[in-house]
Amino acid sequence: MDKDTSPDRIVRIHAVLDRTGLSRSTIYRIIQEGTFPKSVKLDGRARGWRESELNRWIASPATYRR
Repeated sequence: MDKDTSPDRIVRIHAVLDRTGLSRSTIYRIIQEGTFPKSVKLDGRARGWRESELNRWIASPATYRR
C-alpha cells in the first residue's frame, strides 16, 4: 500500500478548542511550557495548528514534547 503523501491539514483555534476541551488561555499557556504543539503563522494575525501534531498531543498529552 502506498504511503499517504497528502499535506498536513491546518486547523484553526476553534477546532483546537473543540477537540481538546481546553480554554484558549490554557492552550497558549501550555504552548509556552512546551507541552502543546506550537501554532504556525498563516497570514497576518491568523494562526493554525498542524492536525498531525494536534492528534499526537491528543493521543498522549502527558508525554508530548515539541
